[in-house]
Amino acid sequence: MLLHYSGTCQARMIRDSEISATELVEHHLARIDEINPSINAVVEVLRESALLEARAVDGRRASGEPLRPFEGVPFSIKDSIEVEGTVCSAGTLGFRGAPPATQDATLVARLRAAGAIPLSRTNLPDLLFAFETDNLIYGRTNNPYDASRTCGGSSGGEAALIAAGGSPFGLGSDAAGSVRLPAHYCGIAAIKPTSGRLSRAGHIPRPGGWLEMVWQIGPMARHVEDLCAMMPILLGRDRRDRTVIPMPYSTPAHDPAELSLRGLRIAFFTDNGIVPADADTDAAIRRAVMKLVPEVMSVEECRPEGIEESYDLEMKMIGPDGGDSLRRYLCEIGSVRTHPLLDGWIEKLERYRTGIDGFAKYWASLDHFRDRMSAFFEGFDAILSPVAAHPAVPHGTSLEDNIFRGFSYTMTHNLTGWPAAVVRCGTSRDGLPIGIQIAAHPWREDVALALAKAIE
Repeated sequence: MLLHYSGTCQARMIRDSEISATELVEHHLARIDEINPSINAVVEVLRESALLEARAVDGRRASGEPLRPFEGVPFSIKDSIEVEGTVCSAGTLGFRGAPPATQDATLVARLRAAGAIPLSRTNLPDLLFAFETDNLIYGRTNNPYDASRTCGGSSGGEAALIAAGGSPFGLGSDAAGSVRLPAHYCGIAAIKPTSGRLSRAGHIPRPGGWLEMVWQIGPMARHVEDLCAMMPILLGRDRRDRTVIPMPYSTPAHDPAELSLRGLRIAFFTDNGIVPADADTDAAIRRAVMKLVPEVMSVEECRPEGIEESYDLEMKMIGPDGGDSLRRYLCEIGSVRTHPLLDGWIEKLERYRTGIDGFAKYWASLDHFRDRMSAFFEGFDAILSPVAAHPAVPHGTSLEDNIFRGFSYTMTHNLTGWPAAVVRCGTSRDGLPIGIQIAAHPWREDVALALAKAIE
């Protein structure tokens, strides 16, 4: 089926005249029309503009013009990332009537420059703060595998749409696991790049403040092949985001397709000392790791000292003021009502409220945490672990303490700033996808993606 193919393959089909860009976009639009009533992943379909751009691609192809890497391939965008001419709501009432964006977010512009066509905007939690996708504007997004379960958050609509064949790839964002958890719940691939790797210009909320160092925009796709192709397109210095570090990536040694696994030393664990993975997740991770044993230099079951602090430390860094800054921001933008999932997250921050001396201690704890994690990583090239303690959970349960703390596996790598990829590695007894998380050294997204491709 055409919609099962990677975006890279779809672009090749357009170049080889096996399908027109217009036909490809029409197929994806028809799929969205078919599936969205049941999963509610898409909040806006960019039908007219997508078809207009597709016809232009077909005109260029007919005239013999050279085609770009993703020429004519549609993609989707989380509704916290701006697309010129559309309203970016971030799922919160205060932005529902905001004026349309006057320009694309930098990463949207870079995908356009590679020939890709914006197709749709996807659902997310209220102001991105939830591990489920539900808000007071657009409602709840369902998991394509089981409508009684969540697709995850905050990039949940993006993951659900890609999993259901409505888009080959797209853009999400991640401050505590928000591209990786939905990828795990929906059975797709994703990567949170190294902190400072990609521009966040055009994202709502805007970059800045003490949360700056824990989040990144990240690509999401049905196939790892597309993540590998997207990364060189997305990276690079950006005058709109001063935090971008122009580290090299697109050299032969850093190309996932060229990377040999033979010299890699792998660590893995299935219990981070906070919430152990359930039986299905544990078994799936171990099967995937064992498949890698003949391909790599070494595999060792061990976990970094101090990793059990990941949950409390992430919450300390998000909420040293007990959530007051979030409440003020919501008030300033006019979100006079907020979703219960957002309210529940803010309530969890109250126990981490502290003063300036306490905040200084939080930062010192973060430095110590990073030191210990880095020391552990000196002996390994990648760390494999669960993405969360469980496969997709029923709607309305993500705030339960044992489930919420089970999201700490992704939080670890927001705190370190390391790149971390996710790819499906198994299926639960209930038929739900199970993903594996692959963390690598800073700036070595190629290692994480090469291992993800091998597991895929």
